[in-house]
Amino acid sequence: MIEADGLVRRFASRPALDGLSLTLRAGDCLALIGPNGAGKTTLLRVIAGLLRPDGGAISVGGHRYPEARQAARPLIGYLGHDPLVYLDLTASQNLELYADLYGVPSGRVLAWLERVGLLARAYDPVRTFSRGMVQRLALARLLLHEPRLLLLDEPFSGLDAAGGELLEGVLRGLGGERGLVLVTHDMAIAARHATRVMGLRRGVAAFEMEGPVGHADLAARYAEVIS
Repeated sequence: MIEADGLVRRFASRPALDGLSLTLRAGDCLALIGPNGAGKTTLLRVIAGLLRPDGGAISVGGHRYPEARQAARPLIGYLGHDPLVYLDLTASQNLELYADLYGVPSGRVLAWLERVGLLARAYDPVRTFSRGMVQRLALARLLLHEPRLLLLDEPFSGLDAAGGELLEGVLRGLGGERGLVLVTHDMAIAARHATRVMGLRRGVAAFEMEGPVGHADLAARYAEVIS
C-alpha cells in the first residue's frame, strides 16, 4: 500500500521529516505516535499527496509520486484536522458532492448517513451541527468511495461516546485488502487497533513495535520518546 524511502520535508530551514522510511501492507494498521511537532501530520499529508516531499521517494498502491499522484488519490481516504465538509451545504449535499467526484452510486449517501447516525439530520445545513456531528459526517465522507488506504489524524477528536463507539466499530471492521495509518495520542486506542506502532520524534522514527502491542509496553516506550 505504501512504500516510502528517505522522506524529507522542510518548513523554512526546519525538517519536519528527516529521512523517514516506512512500508505498509494491505491489512496493516500503523499507529503513529509522538509529541506535537514530531512530523506525524506532515507524514500523513505527504502520503495523501497534499504536500510534496523535498527529498526521498514514495509510492501508494504502486503509483509513484509525483508522476502518478493523481492515479493514487481514488485509493486514499484522508481525515485530517480539517474535516473537509462544506458548512453551508446539508449533510446529504456534502456526500452527494463527493459521490459525484468519485463516481459513487447516489444510493450510498443516505446509507452512510444512517450508519453514522445522521439520517434524521440529512437535510439540515452542516453549520447547525455540533463538532461531534461534523466529525461523524467527515467519517462518512471518508468512507463513501470505499478507499483502500485510510489516513486518520486524531479521528476521535470531538466525538462523543456514541460517536467514539461508532468509529471503534468501523476500525474493527477494517482489514483485508485495506491499509490504515492512524495518528493518535491515545495509547489505549493505538494498542487496541494497531498491528504496528511507529514512534516519531523530530521527523525520524524513534522506535517501531510489531503488534499486538500491550498498552503498558507502548506507554513506556512513548514515555521514552517524549522524555
